[in-house]
Amino acid sequence: MSKLVAFAAIQGGYNIVSKAEGKLKEAIDKYGPKQEIGFPNTAYYLPIIYSILGEKIETLGDAEPIMKRCRALLPPHVKKDCHVPYLGPLLDAGMAALFAEEIVEAIRYVEEPDFYQPMVEDPDIDNNKLWLGAADDVIMRKRGVEFVDGTAPGFAAIVGAAPTPEIAKNIVEEYQKKNLYIFLAANQNGTCVAEQLIEAGVQIGWGTRIVPFGPDISAAVYALGFANRAGLSFGGIQPGDYKRMLAYQKNRIFAFINALGDVNAEWAANAAGAINWGFPTIADTDIPEVLPWGVCTYEHVVSEVPHDQIPAKSIEVRGLKVSVTEIDIPVTYGPAFEGERVRKGDVYLELGGSVSQATELVRIADMNAIDDGKIIVKGPDVGDVKKGDVLPLGIFVQVAGREMEEDFEPILERQIHHLINYAQGIMHIGQRDITWVRVSDAAAEKGFTLKDIGTILHAKLHQDFGRIFDKLQVTLYTEKKDVDELTRTAREVYAARDARIEGMTDETTDIFYSCTLCQSFAPNHVCTISPERTGLCGAYNWMDCKASYEINPTGPNQPIAKGELLDEKLGQWKGVNEFVAKASRGNIDHYNLYSIVHDPMTTCG
Repeated sequence: MSKLVAFAAIQGGYNIVSKAEGKLKEAIDKYGPKQEIGFPNTAYYLPIIYSILGEKIETLGDAEPIMKRCRALLPPHVKKDCHVPYLGPLLDAGMAALFAEEIVEAIRYVEEPDFYQPMVEDPDIDNNKLWLGAADDVIMRKRGVEFVDGTAPGFAAIVGAAPTPEIAKNIVEEYQKKNLYIFLAANQNGTCVAEQLIEAGVQIGWGTRIVPFGPDISAAVYALGFANRAGLSFGGIQPGDYKRMLAYQKNRIFAFINALGDVNAEWAANAAGAINWGFPTIADTDIPEVLPWGVCTYEHVVSEVPHDQIPAKSIEVRGLKVSVTEIDIPVTYGPAFEGERVRKGDVYLELGGSVSQATELVRIADMNAIDDGKIIVKGPDVGDVKKGDVLPLGIFVQVAGREMEEDFEPILERQIHHLINYAQGIMHIGQRDITWVRVSDAAAEKGFTLKDIGTILHAKLHQDFGRIFDKLQVTLYTEKKDVDELTRTAREVYAARDARIEGMTDETTDIFYSCTLCQSFAPNHVCTISPERTGLCGAYNWMDCKASYEINPTGPNQPIAKGELLDEKLGQWKGVNEFVAKASRGNIDHYNLYSIVHDPMTTCG
């Protein structure tokens, strides 16, 4: 870790604590040690101090022992010749800085009682009342529960100012699309993001999830304090149980800091403090980075990120998985339509099957190579053809993420079948390079397009498998040359996947896997997949099922202990029979894996 990082953060901690000591002394001299301090209408006192240390700060006198604790937390200054490159001293300096800043902000409520607007959700911009300060308990109960039920996955704490109001607006709107709260604090040379947003015509306040806490870096404590109050209120964490509190923040509150503009020592101390919470800092300027993983999910400090990439990079570094809740397509969507068939007389457009080539392929991609949610249609779409026309189709899905593995590609690929089938008036049959899609007259009349297939795949794969990837981009090809090229590539990939399992035999493994993906329309059907036998459709082999089970332990591919061998020639095992009887709800009590004449495996259609 860079010596410059350690020097800046520790020096910033000293600066903040020294200023706070002076501010506290002045306040005690002026108001006396019995002067009450705190944040309005809250039962959590000064919430960072209360939740981490368990100390109730109710008067200026109560703050004096805490200031001594801050001073004791400060590590030695970085030495020129013997620097110890560990995070520990930085974390201590950062925590001391946050305790001290919380006391400074509490004193501000005494010295400038009208500076903040307590107990309101929206700033009074017309009367130049921009800053909201600490949220009271009414707002906390209303908004804090959203961090628990998943309505709001986390927050972006933005400090400083963007180069232009338009850039500030673009960054904030990207976070709004992800349902994140945006907490604003600090300024850069007298300019802050809150003022830039107002200039750009953006409405701010709790109602739009854009909360202007305060103009100074010390106002960042309102963001962290809000997170800690959520832990106290909804996490069942007792005051002073700092280990559980900080673990709760890292694992449940997906937050991060965006530092826009030059980062001084005091900003660095606040960034170091936030690392204790597992909240990383992503900056737009060239500052020393802290890249090794440890306290945060991934990197701790990432710098020099272009403004148009800051939202995506921040979400990636924090490990936030974005859930897409709505599927914006013109037809009704749901599992009830999976078994629907589009008859020949009702077909508006046909793709693949026996009339043209249709291929599906999912491939892992570099994080910087694709844009999440981007959908490209290359070639004619539904609106460009007439009833009865035929087109080839290539569906190319690219996924990227830190948890994504090449072994997971066929699992995501196999989902394409039922996810497209959920759309009313759309029929999908087959997989790999034998896909067949029909678009009905009714769907075409409602305005369904091939781009809507991309919308479906982006939304549903994020919902079902978002744990393993961060970005998904879909390209749909309908020009023959493009589809043929994709098909050639896909067949090479299919062959490589199939080759992974060569050499394995049914005798060399004790575990087979089930596949019940087709039970939505064939409720008694159960495939058993072994190293030498794929599923009936050919889409999943044993290795694919193993990966599928790792992704989704409660999904359709469950391990089967094959148990006692009952028939070596026909391929029948006691453990398989027991599993099949249970999975088919008693409709099938046995079958043979190696015969199509004597009690063969069931089929789905």
